[in-house]
Amino acid sequence: MSRLYDTIEPNVIDEKMLQKAVEEQGPQEELGQLAKREGIDFKDVTQLQLDFRNILKIDNLWQFVNLTKLQLDNNIIEKIEALDSLVHLIWLDLSFNNIEIIEGLEALVKLQDLSLYNNRISKIENLDTLQELQVFSIGNNNLTTLENVVYLRKFKKLRTLNLTGNPLCENEQYSMFIAAHLPDLVYLDFKLVDENTRELAEIKYQYVIDEIKQGEAQALAKLEEEQAKQKELEHHKAAYIEYLNGPFLFENMYAEDTEAPKLAYLPGMADLLETYPFRKSNKFVSICENLFAYGLKQHEKRKAEVSTFYECLHEAVMDSQQQGTKIILDFENSSQGLLDVVQNMSNLEIAESKLVKYNEDISQLSDTLMTLEMQTVDQLEVRGRSFDRLNATVLCFLIFFHTMAQCRDLENHHHEKLLEIAINTLEKIIKSEFDDELPDAVRLLFVDKDTIVNAVNASHDVHLLKIDNREDDIVTKANSWASSVHKNEISRNRNRVREINQYIDQLQEELDNMEGLEQME
Repeated sequence: MSRLYDTIEPNVIDEKMLQKAVEEQGPQEELGQLAKREGIDFKDVTQLQLDFRNILKIDNLWQFVNLTKLQLDNNIIEKIEALDSLVHLIWLDLSFNNIEIIEGLEALVKLQDLSLYNNRISKIENLDTLQELQVFSIGNNNLTTLENVVYLRKFKKLRTLNLTGNPLCENEQYSMFIAAHLPDLVYLDFKLVDENTRELAEIKYQYVIDEIKQGEAQALAKLEEEQAKQKELEHHKAAYIEYLNGPFLFENMYAEDTEAPKLAYLPGMADLLETYPFRKSNKFVSICENLFAYGLKQHEKRKAEVSTFYECLHEAVMDSQQQGTKIILDFENSSQGLLDVVQNMSNLEIAESKLVKYNEDISQLSDTLMTLEMQTVDQLEVRGRSFDRLNATVLCFLIFFHTMAQCRDLENHHHEKLLEIAINTLEKIIKSEFDDELPDAVRLLFVDKDTIVNAVNASHDVHLLKIDNREDDIVTKANSWASSVHKNEISRNRNRVREINQYIDQLQEELDNMEGLEQME
């Protein structure tokens, strides 16, 4: 069921092997020979045969980003790996190798035909992302349990399956089991699944299949629920208010506070926890939820206004491009055939004057196009300043800051109350008026005033840090989003200037060549 290589020199896919394979599979006529001399870009290759090459390890295929068909059969490959860049792969043959585990195929989401025939595989697994799979050959392996085949139910487009040569095929219920559990299968082991077998299988396994369907329905509902939550979270992130619609921030303040559990043992804390922090918690959460609702509302407003901004931006760029195109067309129409005319002139003085005039026209064209681009930049800069004001106004960061300030006020008030309890407790301990039992870790906080004050302050600092971090996170995300608009404009401007320079350089080169010929004559 596998190939041995104790007498075979194993190979690893390297540049030399790939170049040879591409050349062998390319056209052999004159055009193909020319391609060989000039080099073949691996990015242009869509099909690659690497069979019968004693390959032990898959490697160096990252350049074949447009590959749709790959043959790696009849080698000595032990592990499926290094295929992540082949995202356009539709057809993959790994048959007649030494593979033991199905793995490394997660990125091949477009794969329709997969052959793992004649390997050492004992379990069908790790294929979840291959939802386009239509043909699957895994015969002549070590599959022993029919139940493992149930895994293939998740591939709704699977129509052809080959399992022949596996130990599970010896089960007398084999054909009936497969037909019942994979009802959409058309071909099994190179044979058409007949309707009689399908009907009998449906009756025989009816209760089992019903139970499986129920489990699948529950799993699907759970998946859809998780996807809906993730979609909702992404929407909240776009509005910069994720996790503010509940107690997350408040709970997060205490999650990393190592002093809070010890301070909870202080006398009077029970009353404080009952009369203030719970109210504080509700108040704190209420403030966050109000900010959340406000952020969502402003996000919808921002989307509408930003959409209008981009439409205006696009209109300005398109207008500039159209003007530039007209200027270039006018120039080319006015100078069409000029160089040919000059070349055929017998009067060198007139020819030279026309070339000088043409050179001046090129310079004028360059100045005109650059001036137009600068005007576009200025126009977009004005719109950009308007965008900055829009960003600041729509997001209303003053509201965000005010809300975070309210959270800090609540925390500061709680801190003052807690510090008061801690100092009173310390005084009672010093006067031997404190009779309550305290855990050793808590009693160590009261060795002196500095120790207990530092513990209370440390707890307070953790809480404030969480509030500050959340505020910084909101501002950072919003500023990052705003700066991306400016970066896009800078990139557009650079590309436009490069285009103008390349065009002018081309015209200048043609003129220089003409002047060179004139001097030679």
